[in-house]
Amino acid sequence: MNTNPNPDEASVSSPRDNPCYGSDPNVAALNVFADDEHTYFLPYAQLLYAETIPNPALEKNADAPPEKLLICFAVAEVTVLGSGLQAVARKIQRCDLNFLKAVDRRFVATLKTHVAAVAVKFTKQEI
Repeated sequence: MNTNPNPDEASVSSPRDNPCYGSDPNVAALNVFADDEHTYFLPYAQLLYAETIPNPALEKNADAPPEKLLICFAVAEVTVLGSGLQAVARKIQRCDLNFLKAVDRRFVATLKTHVAAVAVKFTKQEI
């Protein structure tokens, strides 16, 4: 069991210790560590849908991450770029994805699932 509170320091040798994401079957919100150095807690009760698509940036930049995962909540959209994101999508489907964060590109070769970038955009609500 990994008792390390810092996902950055986790071992990359086991899929259970992937520093990009973690799971907990009792979690009520997704903890998103965004690239803007903010941490957001987004409740699964507001999850609308998630979709995985090829990253459109690949057409212009061959070094771009190959996949894009869009996670839509009632008040925010989380955009994740990386590879092997289907594992993250399965955890979202079960609502047991605990945290999500990008890690340095040097981990790409050692991880089946690599998150290269995470951005959060809040949707405006008209009152």
